[in-house]
Amino acid sequence: MRALRVTVALALAALAVAAVAAAGVPTFPAKTIKVKGFGTVLAGANRVPLYTWARERDHKVHCTGACARAWPPLLVPASETAMVHPHVSGVMGTFAIVHRPDGKTQLTLNGMPLYSFSGDAPGQVKCDGVDGWHVVHA
Repeated sequence: MRALRVTVALALAALAVAAVAAAGVPTFPAKTIKVKGFGTVLAGANRVPLYTWARERDHKVHCTGACARAWPPLLVPASETAMVHPHVSGVMGTFAIVHRPDGKTQLTLNGMPLYSFSGDAPGQVKCDGVDGWHVVHA
């Protein structure tokens, strides 16, 4: 009985960790939201704010591995690549896709790959201006 309780407790802890980790992962499609102190910003469908990284001004994906775990990319499901809209209301620029080194497809704005920060919750911006990462303002 004690082993069962320990197993259940470990399973619940793992689910809680997974839920917290998934909180900062953006979901497609993109939209705009209002964030206190930042105004209107671009976010994933789940309201997780989106960022660009100054080191990717060459329009290539450089954030992989540990970087992509801390800064999850806004991935576009293969079944939805044709649904990448030319604009999101309130956002100036052109949306497109880029193929990541792992073969997945990521949304871009004006050629800049879009990411979230794993420590952000929906409607929250914690890392604007950190190490070249900037939230996308609408």
